[in-house]
Amino acid sequence: MHETDARVVDPETLIELDDNVVGEIVVHGPQVLQGYWNRPQADAESFIELSGKRFLRTGDLGYRDAQGYFFAVDRLKRMINVSGFKVWPAEVEAAMYQNRAIRECCVVSTPDDYRGETVKALVVLDEAARATISADDIVGWARGAMASYKAPRAVVFVDELPRTASNKINWRLLQDAEWGRTA
Repeated sequence: MHETDARVVDPETLIELDDNVVGEIVVHGPQVLQGYWNRPQADAESFIELSGKRFLRTGDLGYRDAQGYFFAVDRLKRMINVSGFKVWPAEVEAAMYQNRAIRECCVVSTPDDYRGETVKALVVLDEAARATISADDIVGWARGAMASYKAPRAVVFVDELPRTASNKINWRLLQDAEWGRTA
C-alpha cells in the first residue's frame, strides 16, 4: 500500500537506522490497529511517534536494503544482551549449522553474573558425531566461527528439541526454562 510507512529503528533508542542495519521494524498505515481496547499501558508499550506519525512496534527484527526491501531476521524478544552487545539467536543458529556435527540447535540467553546475559546453545548432534565431539569442541569451534560475544559460552547436548504445533523449535519453552520461568 502506498499509504504504508515502514522503518527500522534501534529497539532501545528508537532512532531510525540506516540501510542494512538490523533493528526493530515499525509500521504506520491505515491497516495498522489504532490501539488496544481500554489498555493504555499496552498502547504506550506498542506505539511510538516518528516524524509526527504513530508507528506500531512489530517486535520483528530486520533490516531494509538499499532498494527499500525489508528482511526479517529474528524476534526482539529473542535478543540477547551480552555486556551491551546485541546478539540475535537466529544469526548464531545459522552459523552453528555450518558445523557438520550439529543436526539441530536452539540458542537462548542464560544469566551471567558478569555480562548480565550470555549465549547458550542446546544442540542435537549428528548421529556420527556423538562419540567423538564434546561440548568444549563446539564452544571452541564457535569462537573461531563468529565474534566472541556471539559464540555460545555454554553448549548442552540434548537428544531432541521441543516443537510447537507447527513443528518449529519451541525456543520460548527453552528460554523460559533457562530463566526458571513457568510457561
